[in-house]
Amino acid sequence: MRLSCADEILLLNGCPGVIGLAAVFSGEQPDVERVRARVAERWAGLERMSCVLDRASGDAGAGRRGLFGRRGDVRWVVPGPFDPAAHVTVARSKLDDLWAESVDRPLDGGIPPWRLLVVPDAARGGGFALALVAQHALLDGRSLATLMCSLTDTPPAARGSARSAPLARAGLRAVAGELRTMTTAGQALPLHSPGEARPSVVVCELPAHTVRSARRHPADGRGATLNELLVGAVAGALRAGYGPVREWRQREEPVYTAVPCDLRARADRRDLGNTLTAVRVPLPVDVEGPVARLRACQAAMATVPERAAVHAGVLFPAAEAARRTGPWVIRLLTGRGRRSCFAATTTTAMKWPGGASTFEEGRLVRTVGLPPLRHPGTAGFALAQAGDAFTLTVVGNVRPDDARRLADAVVTEFETWARTAAPSV
Repeated sequence: MRLSCADEILLLNGCPGVIGLAAVFSGEQPDVERVRARVAERWAGLERMSCVLDRASGDAGAGRRGLFGRRGDVRWVVPGPFDPAAHVTVARSKLDDLWAESVDRPLDGGIPPWRLLVVPDAARGGGFALALVAQHALLDGRSLATLMCSLTDTPPAARGSARSAPLARAGLRAVAGELRTMTTAGQALPLHSPGEARPSVVVCELPAHTVRSARRHPADGRGATLNELLVGAVAGALRAGYGPVREWRQREEPVYTAVPCDLRARADRRDLGNTLTAVRVPLPVDVEGPVARLRACQAAMATVPERAAVHAGVLFPAAEAARRTGPWVIRLLTGRGRRSCFAATTTTAMKWPGGASTFEEGRLVRTVGLPPLRHPGTAGFALAQAGDAFTLTVVGNVRPDDARRLADAVVTEFETWARTAAPSV
């Protein structure tokens, strides 16, 4: 199976490329053999979960000639039968420690690059967790959610609750505008030198009443989505942590965040792989006041569906067609992505696609995401919602204590919005 354009970009972006999603349940830890049995029952028939990169035809670690040569493209292949025992194990550490240990350690070893770990001491209000980690080149975030939901005893009506927004047709003006945005210079997060950057992972919880109150901003508008709130809170956190952007490098370039967008059609929403794009959105770090920043983020985020349609309808098909004639297309795209200034942050808000899910007798308490670690001078933010539980994960490749400060500052932004929101009617 040939790698998609998105697969190849993620494979060659120079980052560890590990992502994760954990589902925390109440109750006692299940026996690992019972978990393996359920994985075999529900995932064995999914071809993507048995795929490995065909090393015989070259890979990124062995040089690019084999990867990009017309006779030597890397492909997904199925080397043997599905073996849950090779993938499903009991974790030796708590969930937060597992995330910290996993984020910069690519999965290899000749078996499909995913692992499901039973975490005995999940904390976070639960008794245990099931934590799925995978190479991003194999699976995207929606795929992780689909897989985890399929393991649970989710009511049938809830399994189909997730819907992807339809993508509009892209015009020439929209295509030109998106190309300009993609090539505009930006800034990375301030570092004295790339050598001081250290991988770090911070997980914290947001009270449901705080998020509900924050969503009532702006008072004279329609309210805010979780995605808009996260982007606005990240803008405020960067201002609190690093000051106005014009002071970072004495330049006028903005700071961008990459907002992942699922490109699956409604009929394909359970497909596995990388059917996504990332839309580059400017962060209003220099705007004063949390509510004013949120308004600016709402205006910017309103353009994201149309811009994602440009990626899906024009840019990706063009890249797929062009890369058949030579390696320059993927080299160009990955070259942009390798630069920290292309997107100083990533911001992902994700809602559990099922309803009141359980695993055996354990009730789903919350979900916890793990965004990928990127280049020095970047940070990733994932806000996961499961029912009334909201969990923020920050993955930093910045100064050692910056991830904690950024996480605290995001929570402070939510608390500020909650305090100043109009009372609910």
